[in-house]
Amino acid sequence: MSRSSSSTDPQQVRDFAVEAARLLHDRKLENVLVLDVRGLSNVCEYVVLGSGTSGRQMKSVATEIEKLGKESGFPPFRESRDPSISWVVADFVDVVVHLFEPQQRAYYDIETLWNGAPQLAWRRPAAEAS
Repeated sequence: MSRSSSSTDPQQVRDFAVEAARLLHDRKLENVLVLDVRGLSNVCEYVVLGSGTSGRQMKSVATEIEKLGKESGFPPFRESRDPSISWVVADFVDVVVHLFEPQQRAYYDIETLWNGAPQLAWRRPAAEAS
């Protein structure tokens, strides 16, 4: 059984995943991806990934992601950080955000875990980006 709320609007969930990815990109995280794991995962609908340059950056972005979640109607269910802050997980039930230091990301290789999951387009249209 999925932890996802059956009353959550699927478009709102998708929009939140996209906005989370945009926030990661805006805060200079690299290799940002949104994986659509609907039908592949019993845990969530979307996985958002980004690589940070420092623990301080990832900690700050995690705080901003939690604020975005609350404002968007997706309060964080749980957040977890390893002691060295090389991997931060923010769990919003329908969306799980992973912030990695690049070496940790390569080691855990979550993209391969969800091999076959479609990537969601998250970049702003050119007119919006300027």
